[in-house]
Amino acid sequence: MDEPGTDEQRVRRRGGRPWAQGRPDGWQPPWAASSRGRLPWRSTLVLTVIVLGGTAFAQHGQLGQRVPLDAFGRSLLLLGQTFLLLRLRHPVLVAWATAASTLIYVGAGFPYGPVFLTAAVGCFAAIVAGHRHAAWSAIGMLWAGHVVIAHWLYPWLPPSGDHPASWGQELAVAAWVLAILAASELARVRREQWARERAERKAAEKRRTDEERMRIARELHDVLAHSISVINVQAGVGLALLDSDPEQARTALTTIKAASKEALGEVRQVLDTLRAPGEAPRAPAPGLDRLSELVEQARSAGLTVDTVTEGVPVPLPPGVDLAAFRIIQEALTNVVRHSESRTARVVLGYPPRRLVLRIDDAGPATGADAGGSGNGLVGMRERTAALGGTIDAGPQPGGGFRVEAVIPLSGAPKESL
Repeated sequence: MDEPGTDEQRVRRRGGRPWAQGRPDGWQPPWAASSRGRLPWRSTLVLTVIVLGGTAFAQHGQLGQRVPLDAFGRSLLLLGQTFLLLRLRHPVLVAWATAASTLIYVGAGFPYGPVFLTAAVGCFAAIVAGHRHAAWSAIGMLWAGHVVIAHWLYPWLPPSGDHPASWGQELAVAAWVLAILAASELARVRREQWARERAERKAAEKRRTDEERMRIARELHDVLAHSISVINVQAGVGLALLDSDPEQARTALTTIKAASKEALGEVRQVLDTLRAPGEAPRAPAPGLDRLSELVEQARSAGLTVDTVTEGVPVPLPPGVDLAAFRIIQEALTNVVRHSESRTARVVLGYPPRRLVLRIDDAGPATGADAGGSGNGLVGMRERTAALGGTIDAGPQPGGGFRVEAVIPLSGAPKESL
């Protein structure tokens, strides 16, 4: 049985996070979710400790080669981390700001170390957010600025007595930059994929909800239209005979009571699916085994119904059985409401791998809508189409009206919408 609730509610009940909806096992990295409403202070705090501590440790191996880390250098490191707090809200600005602060830090001659992580994280966030060109431009500016500083501007920049960097080192830096960009692009692709999957799941859930609403609406329409039509006819009979034939009026009232009781039971059964979604119905769905009840109700409404079976009856899948019952019920209801004929003929045909339903009345129609432009015939068509069948409904050349449905039995779904 499906767990009730939305995707987010199900994940929360399992102890997960709302963003953990991208994979069937419920895991998805935090950066894959849209988090524009918050500041990533935890990850930024961890990164600040790494950058400050790593740089302080790295400068011991660069004594005499780089400028010792002072208050200005630490301020540049902290400035880059402060920018990173805004990387989810303003990714483009942060990508350029972290690249610029890192370039100033390098140009000032401070020790190399994990300072480049600041620019890497800033550009990573921009690429994941979809701002690829801005991130590539920012990281390219940082690399090009480092080349210019390390090979042409170093005589005029601290530390004094510095020498040009080797081109092998620049190639290593370029490889590092490409690795960062490749990882960022991979993260961006995965995030887009998870976003599509979430959208598809939401769309599928909405379709299931709409289909369930349509199913319930069809069931309620078929139950109420039939029962209220019988009640309406019998109420008219009772009123007409109340003074002249009280006994016949009593019979009409008895029929009204029985029809209303049955309608209430079926409506309650349909509405139970709303109160307890996913649970099995407490009562079996109606099928052709209750065709005699339909005939009896039609007879109580003043309609004579002849039933004919052609071929050898075979067991029907539950969905086909329910659809057949509702189609016959709706067709007889239309005869009671829209036809002057007081007779109808129901034919059940069992050709190979098919069920054929044919309901005829002699007519003529009592109103302009007798052709079946209402919701009843729409519901019959939807039921038949859901099972892969066809239905034709319309007036006959010799007079009267016919509803004929052909429903395949092979591979029919077990449940009808």
